[in-house]
Amino acid sequence: MNYKMILYIMGQIFKVVGLFMLLPILVGFIYNENHVVTSFGIPFLALMTIAILLTIKKPKNNSVFSMEGFVSVAASWIGVSAIGALPFVISGEIPDYPSALFETVSGFTTTGATILSDIEGMSRACLFWRSFTHWLGGMGILMFVLAIMSSNDSRTMHMMRAECAGPNVGRLVSKSSFSARILYGIYISLTVLEIILLLCGGMPLYDSIIHACSSAGTGGFSIYSASIGHYNSLYIEMVIAVFIILFGVNFNLYYYLIIRKFSLAFKNEEVRVYFGIIIAATAVITLNITSLYESAGAALRHSFFMVASTITSTGFATADITQWPVFSQTLLLLLMFVGSCAGSTGGGMKVSRILILFKTGVKELKYIANPRAVATVKMDGKPVEKTVVRGAASYFILFMLIMAISLLLISLDNYTIEESASAVITCMNNIGFGVGRFGPNGGFSDVSAFSKIVLSFDMLIGRLEIYPLIMLFSVKKSSV
Repeated sequence: MNYKMILYIMGQIFKVVGLFMLLPILVGFIYNENHVVTSFGIPFLALMTIAILLTIKKPKNNSVFSMEGFVSVAASWIGVSAIGALPFVISGEIPDYPSALFETVSGFTTTGATILSDIEGMSRACLFWRSFTHWLGGMGILMFVLAIMSSNDSRTMHMMRAECAGPNVGRLVSKSSFSARILYGIYISLTVLEIILLLCGGMPLYDSIIHACSSAGTGGFSIYSASIGHYNSLYIEMVIAVFIILFGVNFNLYYYLIIRKFSLAFKNEEVRVYFGIIIAATAVITLNITSLYESAGAALRHSFFMVASTITSTGFATADITQWPVFSQTLLLLLMFVGSCAGSTGGGMKVSRILILFKTGVKELKYIANPRAVATVKMDGKPVEKTVVRGAASYFILFMLIMAISLLLISLDNYTIEESASAVITCMNNIGFGVGRFGPNGGFSDVSAFSKIVLSFDMLIGRLEIYPLIMLFSVKKSSV
């Protein structure tokens, strides 16, 4: 285990996150919130001091393999979350550290679950930092570092594999660091475009930046308790809904469109199924909730937005789904599990994993019916490697096991089984809202400090897709 290189990578990440902490200070100056200089200045100095100490000398042995990649990513995410929570505590806007840590982890992991009951009472600077963590965590903190620094290609591939979501990670071009720049270029371009379109709809600049950052990371933090419903604007809702769906698409496909390889983009099976699920779920829920609204058009409006928000794990809301029929709530719960596409900023199991698991089940049924039959699991018309199939199955098993353990721990708070389950599901799938007291109009403020730590761990598990954190906690054992 190359511990020196792991610490060096962590230092580079801390340096970038530290510099980004200057942005809320600027916001504070603009809105005459001078107290944020201390609130963000102390964590900024702490991060930069640690970063300088860790990067002052580059290790001679700069080799990074899978283990180092996974450990550096997991340790970095925990580190930036721990220090990123300090501004909330120092400012007094979230006095207790477990709650501040929960809010920060929810931000970086793009979950959007909140402990705040009075969002409008927060300072503009803290609200900006809260949503900007979505933007940083959406594409990946390490991905940003790889995009701006020149790195050895073998190292960057292991680190990209540790942070990117999905059953398999590939490069767009021969150099992994250049792939990171392409992906972040697309990410920034889509974010800026959304800001412009929201401004065209009459949304103020500050609000537009906040909601574009939350949309890009598919996080869901808003500056209003009523979320997007506050604006009561069909235009704003549709712009945000369309963009969160776009951010839920595999970013590799945008690159194929840019270089005019349209066939590679349009024949992608995962994306076709992703859009098919959105259309089907929207239609079914619209039919189910039409009687609750004044017209079918209003039902379609809310159905489309909530389906888009749920399957992409964004967590924005325009309606109180707890008032919807149980069928619609259950369907949304299933969409939480499915999630968006691999290689996107969305959460959940990912459509590609669900497809692989489904096709594996079909293949096994065919084998049982006819043991001599030769059947393979295919995606996009090509056989899927056995390692990918095995990985998808292993991930599902681990995911369900961790979910069961978390549910048992959360049940100590004596919530109903439905509420406890929804809390774990929403955090592990990085959604942001569940059912009951954890619905879109609720929150996690009453959850015990212990449960907040458990759920914070679940959010990290969901965002980093289990393996990096398992590797981190098994380092000592594996190095003996």
